[in-house]
Amino acid sequence: MPNLRFAKKAVNAGVDAIVVEGFEAGGHNGYDEITTFCLIPLIKRKIDIPIISAGGIASGQAIHAAFSLGAEAVQIGSLFASSIESSAHDNFKKAIVSASENDTILTLKEIVPVRLLKNPFYQKILKMYEIGSDIKALKDLLGRGRAKRGIFEGDLVEGELEIGQVACQIEEIRSVKEIIDTLVSDYNKAKLEIYNIDF
Repeated sequence: MPNLRFAKKAVNAGVDAIVVEGFEAGGHNGYDEITTFCLIPLIKRKIDIPIISAGGIASGQAIHAAFSLGAEAVQIGSLFASSIESSAHDNFKKAIVSASENDTILTLKEIVPVRLLKNPFYQKILKMYEIGSDIKALKDLLGRGRAKRGIFEGDLVEGELEIGQVACQIEEIRSVKEIIDTLVSDYNKAKLEIYNIDF
């Protein structure tokens, strides 16, 4: 849920838990541009079902922070998209680990907001905005299968490269086991450091 209104609507519909996702997240996103760590405590105060935090989480420390703010679980996408076992193309994985903090952007809000890596396809989107293109023109440019083309076929020029801001923290392509072991270890360290316990 990208905002409190949608969270309440989901609760009224009878869901058992909700994913609270800030606009740092990769792929399709909310319009409101509210961060994960702003949303968690806001929604936690207003609802009584478990919260699963998503968006901007790629470390044990971030998991600990999400739990501290009221989440009961986390959902991690970008970190596992870059894993050895991921079905994403190696070109896309290499683009993730090469990303800096300014390399993703939330765009195409007129159609559906999406966070992606800046690439030549994004530059075409930017040009459309500069010349005042309408929604139809943007939809025509997007077409179909852009995300598949970029993520799974490895077209870094014409593909839509959906990934979260946290890509800038991902420095290597690792196995899922390595990722999980590091997450658990760093989470436990973060938890202990709160109480000033030495290792």
